[in-house]
Amino acid sequence: MITARGRAALAAGSVARWGSRLTGRGAGSMIGGLVAMTLDKSILGQLGTGRRSVVVTGTNGKSTTTRMTAAALRTLGPVASNTEGSNMDAGLIAALAADRDAQYAALEVDEMHVPHVADAISPSVIVLLNLSRDQLDRVGEINHIERTLRAALARHPAATIIANCDDVLMTSAAYDCPNVVWVAAGGGWAGDSVSCPRSGEVIVRDGAGWYSTGTDFKRPDPQWWFDDTQLYGPDGLTLPMTLSLPGTVNRGNAAQAVAAAVAMGADPARAVTAAGAVDEVAGRYRTVQIGPHAVRMLLAKNPAGWQEALSMVDTTAAGVVISVNGQVPDGEDLSWLWDVNFEQFVAAGSTSEERARKRPDAIEPAPSQRLPVVASGERGTDLAVRLGYAGVTHTLVHDPLAAIASCPPGHVELIANYTAFLQLNRRLP
Repeated sequence: MITARGRAALAAGSVARWGSRLTGRGAGSMIGGLVAMTLDKSILGQLGTGRRSVVVTGTNGKSTTTRMTAAALRTLGPVASNTEGSNMDAGLIAALAADRDAQYAALEVDEMHVPHVADAISPSVIVLLNLSRDQLDRVGEINHIERTLRAALARHPAATIIANCDDVLMTSAAYDCPNVVWVAAGGGWAGDSVSCPRSGEVIVRDGAGWYSTGTDFKRPDPQWWFDDTQLYGPDGLTLPMTLSLPGTVNRGNAAQAVAAAVAMGADPARAVTAAGAVDEVAGRYRTVQIGPHAVRMLLAKNPAGWQEALSMVDTTAAGVVISVNGQVPDGEDLSWLWDVNFEQFVAAGSTSEERARKRPDAIEPAPSQRLPVVASGERGTDLAVRLGYAGVTHTLVHDPLAAIASCPPGHVELIANYTAFLQLNRRLP
């Protein structure tokens, strides 16, 4: 039930949104949400009342998993969702206000905003994807985030927690909850979980499993998992899973999205089909024709995300453009560049002995680095330095469109961090 004050706040937000669109300053969802929140600080809770909601959080994969979850939930009925990725209070308010009659909600939520968002809307399901370093100058240290999430979940014992048991930190956040569904969603990046978040002692990895040497804390047995063709669930459930989006990481995202939808009452087979049909997430993964170049757009925001994005690069492409900014939403500290395995682009015209010394997670590059690499973006020079130390032959063209134009005609892979991705999208047809 929306109060009179709440209705007035939403009306004012609607006017602000209309004004933003009229003056060409954007869609106006954020300003509309900000105005409504300023006039009635309880509006988020009011909009969440009477719905069954899923909150999706984590360092990487939030937008994709939320889009998949929303698609799966639509097999049950109308769903309100912040599909464009505005994952803080104003964006959530705008999304819920836009679909006030929807019985269900699928909401992407920034990790640090989960506690008060969960307190406001009391979600039925909370999806925990992964935790790794991301914008340390804004978000802070990840063990602090894990402890914050753990405390928030403890206040909502009735919620079903869908947690990635391959991620040590998210497992720790969910470990004490009374109603957890464990999903083996993958954990390719392990650089931020070498020590136990509960004891500080070493985490030992043994194949797919892991355990702490300092306390009784280990990888739980998953109820959901996947392989290259199938999704497996409780009670012997086996379903073919074909996705429109590339990469193993998106199979893990889909597994958690389906588990969340099933926890909400969705039919598993219908949920898998719906999640598999998602083919674009706020411009990510789409291919755009720019002159003689077919450009596939990939987003990466931190070392774990870059590892995932680089694993999807087509090494037969005509070129790769890597665009990096260092604005506040990206994190102004770009030291993370040195954790990204750009060495994968190094020429493979080496001896078998030299190749054996390469990092095991490296993608086999084309011989003699046939794949042209172009550094671009506001912080393209920083990136170029990193590529130089990685031994990657590259050129530096700060403007991303000019960088694309410098590649040979044909298919081009473009990987950009957050603001670089947004800026380029605004310039594309």
